[in-house]
Amino acid sequence: MIWQDVVLMSGGFGFFVALLPSVFGKHKPERLSSIITGSILLAYGIVYATLDLWLAFTSTILVSIMWFILAIQVSGIKEA
Repeated sequence: MIWQDVVLMSGGFGFFVALLPSVFGKHKPERLSSIITGSILLAYGIVYATLDLWLAFTSTILVSIMWFILAIQVSGIKEA
């Protein structure tokens, strides 16, 4: 394990925790912003996997999933 993997993972989990109020709260970001952010983070996660940064990959993919969940939640709110 290299130190860069640990640093990137720590940042990823920090972002994960920071998104929890948005996922469970009433206020949501715009759907397009959520989709774009989730997609970029997904690409970053793939890059981390190709560099064998598995901790960073895991945390980044989790944050990407959170952004996609927000996009789905916003879609459900506007359709209701």
